[in-house]
Amino acid sequence: MPPPEASPSSAPRTGLLLTGGGARAAYQVGVLEAIADLRLACGAGKEPNPFPIITGTSAGAINAAALACGADQFDRAVRRIARVWGNFHAQQVYRADSLSVARSGARWLTLLSLGWVLAKWRRMRPRSLLDNAPLAKLLIKMVPLVRLPRLIRQGHLQALAVTASSYSSGDHVTFFEAGERLDPWIRSQRRAVRDRITHEHLLASAAIPFVFPATAIDVDERTEYFGDGSMRQSAPIAAAIHLGAERILVVGAGRMHEPKTKGAPVLTNGYPSLAQIAGHALSNIFLDALSVDVERMQRINQTISLIPPEARSNSALRPIDLLVIAPSQRLDAVAARHVGDLPAPVRTMLGALGVTANMQDVRGAALASYLLFEQAYTRDLMALGRADTLAQRAAVCRFFGWNDTGAPLPLRGEEANA
Repeated sequence: MPPPEASPSSAPRTGLLLTGGGARAAYQVGVLEAIADLRLACGAGKEPNPFPIITGTSAGAINAAALACGADQFDRAVRRIARVWGNFHAQQVYRADSLSVARSGARWLTLLSLGWVLAKWRRMRPRSLLDNAPLAKLLIKMVPLVRLPRLIRQGHLQALAVTASSYSSGDHVTFFEAGERLDPWIRSQRRAVRDRITHEHLLASAAIPFVFPATAIDVDERTEYFGDGSMRQSAPIAAAIHLGAERILVVGAGRMHEPKTKGAPVLTNGYPSLAQIAGHALSNIFLDALSVDVERMQRINQTISLIPPEARSNSALRPIDLLVIAPSQRLDAVAARHVGDLPAPVRTMLGALGVTANMQDVRGAALASYLLFEQAYTRDLMALGRADTLAQRAAVCRFFGWNDTGAPLPLRGEEANA
């Protein structure tokens, strides 16, 4: 006879980790939609917020913060986030008109071709490839951070954490807002800072290196400049554990293990383009650390399981229940089908780096996969996230302790139009 289901008060504290990846973070929204639908189908809709501990990095930090700000109305918060991602256009994230692209990206490419000696004039020193000023305006509407303190006081949320990388100190910093009992932590080259989360923290966390400008944040009475939180992030899962999570849902932005044969990109003998090199570097920043950390967590859990229960009860060691949902398809390949959807000025600029509208050029499309904030692409990723989650329906329900009755779920996106 199976053990009785835990009540909400005795259930393990659940953490959510949303990783980085620019436009790839649309995949996370499809995952959240599927979880919201499963929650209702299993009759758990009246339970408290399923994720009292929420952590995020880069674009995942924006989704994490938006979800945290609706912790008292989980389903409504998911719908609000889905509306934004399902109707995205690049102009909502960065300036994509010809003049703006010329002022930032084209000027940078000119410096690359003519030599940095031209940069002795300060006005010739562009800070980034693209200007993300529109994102700051979007965050004001999408992420009502003013609600966080009250949600934490009322118990709807235990903690929100977003990560960023300091160009000034070299540290990887986790900024968190939580109840009084949680203290900051320090590890090698990474540390936590208790702070009121602001939109500047989100802009910093999502500042893809070279692509978007760094953001200034005051830390310990000094101003530091921060970039994307995926940089130098050696332990993505750690923040949720430090904040008290006993089980963690991890949503990735790329395949955890790339196939070596079928489905792998076709290798070419030609010299790699700048787009290929940039895409490879971004994949290293956004994807590699997570897979390594998941494997490390699984090994630790296995080691802990070998310790006798009585010995374990007298120590601080505890296993962490981990559920990972990651794309079943290469998002580079999905992006290759949508490169033509980019605004013409951006497409022209990326074309100078080697990004083409050739749907077979998967490696060249890797860079575009982070910048394709266009609804045709984001909707494809949302649909994939939903499908991948429902493919693990039994595992998801088991993770949350929900009783799956097998009830059908509402149709969304392309499912509803089929």
